[in-house]
Amino acid sequence: MALAFTVLINGRQQAVDVDGDTPLLWVLRDVLGMTGTKFGCGIAQCGACTVQVDGVATRSCITTIDSLGKSAVTTIEAIGQTPAGQKIQQAWLEREVVQCGYCQSGQIMSASALLASNPKPTDADIDDAMAGNICRCGTYVRIRDAIKHAAASPAKPGARG
Repeated sequence: MALAFTVLINGRQQAVDVDGDTPLLWVLRDVLGMTGTKFGCGIAQCGACTVQVDGVATRSCITTIDSLGKSAVTTIEAIGQTPAGQKIQQAWLEREVVQCGYCQSGQIMSASALLASNPKPTDADIDDAMAGNICRCGTYVRIRDAIKHAAASPAKPGARG
């Protein structure tokens, strides 16, 4: 039975008419047309579907729409509007992280959640935060370098919290 849900996504209230057990991933992609969040494995093992729920990196493929309540969801489409997201995206470009690019939205969402909660992460912190994100191209060294570069970079004006 489909029900109306109102979800806060990227700072905007979005009304969707879906079953409560519908994964957030499919609401984003199929209902709202926000295709930046990718489908990878469907069992929360690869990280391609990572979004942030109240600032925490979250696998959208196993997060049901009815579990969100009043939580704020941030997707790759809006992460550049946050200070940490802006720094991570810039570092990704400067350090030429992307190879095929498929996993990168999930990687950026996890990395920016890390940087927002821990502005000076150690290698162990980076390993812990990024452990659930798989890159089939093996750009892990560039990902780590970009996170360290972003952590050392000053915030740019214009990004909001």
